[in-house]
Amino acid sequence: MSEYICNDCPRRCGVVRSQYYTPHAPMAGYCHTSLQPVVARAALHFWEEPCISGTRGSGTVFFTSCNLRCCFCQNASISTGGTGIPITVKRLREIYGELIAQGAHNINLVTPTPYTWAVRQSLEQPLPVPVVYNCGGYEAPETIDALRGKVQIYLPDLKYMDSALAKRYSGAADYPQAAAEAILRMYDQVGPYELDDDGILQKGVIIRHLILPGCVENTKAVIDWVRSHFDDGQVLFSLMRQYVPCGKAADYPEIDRFLTDEEYDEAEQYLFDSGIEDGFVQEKDSASETFIPSFCGEGVLKSKKI
Repeated sequence: MSEYICNDCPRRCGVVRSQYYTPHAPMAGYCHTSLQPVVARAALHFWEEPCISGTRGSGTVFFTSCNLRCCFCQNASISTGGTGIPITVKRLREIYGELIAQGAHNINLVTPTPYTWAVRQSLEQPLPVPVVYNCGGYEAPETIDALRGKVQIYLPDLKYMDSALAKRYSGAADYPQAAAEAILRMYDQVGPYELDDDGILQKGVIIRHLILPGCVENTKAVIDWVRSHFDDGQVLFSLMRQYVPCGKAADYPEIDRFLTDEEYDEAEQYLFDSGIEDGFVQEKDSASETFIPSFCGEGVLKSKKI
């Protein structure tokens, strides 16, 4: 292939991405990885929203690296720690098939943004189940456009409507504008959400928002944005209570704690008062490290026959 100059996310580094992953060597760009996919886990996952996990699980592929690198990331060992195994695009496609054979309701690509080139190649042929693009919301419009027809479900975060918070915790002051534009583009591409007879999502957008300690006003602004841009029946909204101080949260004392009940109750009540009815909330016990997967390489390499 010719040189790949990467502007795949709003950071628009403009660097020449290496085609192949080189362990223990500096890689160009903000995400510090290659075009070759690096995967930390590929397995059935049961901790997504009910319409994604269903009864058989979501066929989840956790990619290494991230274009946001939030200081509080629960998956810091893969988003910034480099844990993962480099594989080929062919192997990535094989993983999809293996997860589908295990009964996966969908193929769920977690933090795929650094590998959108490989993802597009792996989805040249349609899959028999929906593909979920599970991302931080910090996406370039052109990247979303390039996924048309390959992705049926978008699962973006909408982390911030406050630019100062976005800059402090994710190094991306333009996050509110970039994520808002990306989400509107996602919706224009796939349209209103559709569930099958078993309540499993077949297409559409689920907007996720993780409440941060001390940031309830930011949460209210996110809810206001969703309410003002979408009508009932168009998108699903997932208000997440699962914040656990992880990653480098200890370096930011104001978020180095769990949510209080009062904070969550205020955010939840604001959601209920907003009139948004299509979506999900979480129980208090969701804020636990027990729900963070083990990134041990499960399902990444092809099993050898004995």
